[in-house]
Amino acid sequence: MAFCSSAPSFCCSLIGAYPRTAPSKSSPRRCLLLPIRCTARTPPPRRSADYQPSSWSDEYIQSLTTDTKVEEDNARRMGKLTEDVKQMIYMKKGIEEQLQLIDHLQQLGVAYHFKEDIKDVLWTIYGSMEEVSMLLKDNLHATALMFRLLREHGCILPIYGLKGHLKASLRHQTEGLVSLYEASHLAKEGEQVLEEATNFTTKQLKSLMEGSLEPHLREHVAHALELPLNWRMQRLHTRWFIEASQREAKMNPVLLELAKLDFNRVQIIYQRELREVSRWWNNLGLAQRLPFSRDRLVENYFWTVGWAFEPQFGRCREAQTKANCLITTIDDVYDVYGTIDELELFTDAVDRWDVNTMDKLPEYMKICFLALFNTTNNTAYNVMKEKGLDIIPHLKKEWADICKAYMVEARWYHQGYTPNLEEYLENALVSISGLLILTLAYCTSDDVTREALDGLQSCPQIARWSSMIFRLCDDLGTSKDELRRGDVPKSIECHMHESGVSEDAAREHIRRLIRGNWRAINGDRSFTSRFEENLKMMAINIPRMAQCIYQYGDGYGKPDGVIEDRIRSLLIEPILM
Repeated sequence: MAFCSSAPSFCCSLIGAYPRTAPSKSSPRRCLLLPIRCTARTPPPRRSADYQPSSWSDEYIQSLTTDTKVEEDNARRMGKLTEDVKQMIYMKKGIEEQLQLIDHLQQLGVAYHFKEDIKDVLWTIYGSMEEVSMLLKDNLHATALMFRLLREHGCILPIYGLKGHLKASLRHQTEGLVSLYEASHLAKEGEQVLEEATNFTTKQLKSLMEGSLEPHLREHVAHALELPLNWRMQRLHTRWFIEASQREAKMNPVLLELAKLDFNRVQIIYQRELREVSRWWNNLGLAQRLPFSRDRLVENYFWTVGWAFEPQFGRCREAQTKANCLITTIDDVYDVYGTIDELELFTDAVDRWDVNTMDKLPEYMKICFLALFNTTNNTAYNVMKEKGLDIIPHLKKEWADICKAYMVEARWYHQGYTPNLEEYLENALVSISGLLILTLAYCTSDDVTREALDGLQSCPQIARWSSMIFRLCDDLGTSKDELRRGDVPKSIECHMHESGVSEDAAREHIRRLIRGNWRAINGDRSFTSRFEENLKMMAINIPRMAQCIYQYGDGYGKPDGVIEDRIRSLLIEPILM
């Protein structure tokens, strides 16, 4: 299994035990509640995945400190620049200039300072849509940019003015083609025009790359074709965009200075948080006591920055990092080390959420269970202390659901069973951990209320789509390594086994499923409250982060090369002023 085989649901948990038959699309999933044991046989020897050790020592992490005086000076300068930009937003200017300013603020990573101001401008544009569309009808770049920005901010709007731009005669409008390409990846299900736009712009931009583009345009086109903006981890894109803007020397210097100061300021916040969670992880001692599992503290924190990068989400990042470490350890217990009998005992202990069940567990499982129990209860205690809300029932249910899903996969492995794709994915929606991540974010949000918690049992569809992309990206990146280790078949192998297709055909089928789930997410981006907005944004960021980690293989199991460089650029190395 990969990052996490753990995805609870702040919704309906899908798995009780091994299913008799694959569920049909027309009927709900039904599972046996009695545990199923394998035929008695001599337990196999303990396996080892031979994971590489962590690249980041606690000693190194604790050495990441900064000059307080420099911080204070930069904070004062940022205050002045922020006021200057706020005035800039409301200055009288043309529609295209307004849209370009908002886009730059977003790509430079400072839009969160001006969230309400940006909403005011976009809703004003949205309120005059017909008039604005007429003004921009011959401007591909501005039309596509407006469409993308409004969709990103939850505005429901038809495909104004885009259809007429799908003409080969536009192939030399590079900036406009890039904007249309990016806008097309906000397509909802059934928007054929935008799917045509994706194919059209991809073909035209690849053709332009074979010609003599200016260096800065070539860099932007290559970056877009590698991965569209809607699928990218925001903070990594911010670093790239700041440095690209410095090379071009065309960006407004006020915006650029604010972006660089903000990036470095937020990086310092990340380093403080990382020092704290590293002390926790080091003191917990799981990596030392369970050497068969992946020691990935820094990578686990990196995930959380991708899910919620803004400074105000520090409590969320702390709780999520701790959960990620535990997810990984427990995943490796089920995947790599535990016997079937031991795993059934552990699953029962987590389901009961009772320390008295520990007596039946082997020693290595006792420390694992106690780490999970104490860490989760401590998170719940902090929420109870601050909010007066009891989140333990929600969290313990999600952990139990994950372990039950892991148990299903362990039985599949030990029985040599290959599920069909639908059966695999129903279980994998829980085992990938996306739903647990969202449940924890839901429960630890600053805006959570008792009413919100009471509605936690209804699983929003966006959580399911988000988890599905997470699962499928994970499988594309990790399946070869995991099969080599002898793990349960993944979605690719399940589809090959079920349909008799080649590996290449199966991988293309999985990519189509990813694109389909993105279209579903794009159709559910509107919101009615700040709480709903933050949760939906995190649901969008989960698959973005999965695509970041698994873009070039198993960037979590083997986090060297690209992922190590990305971590350094985001958490370690400041941008030069």
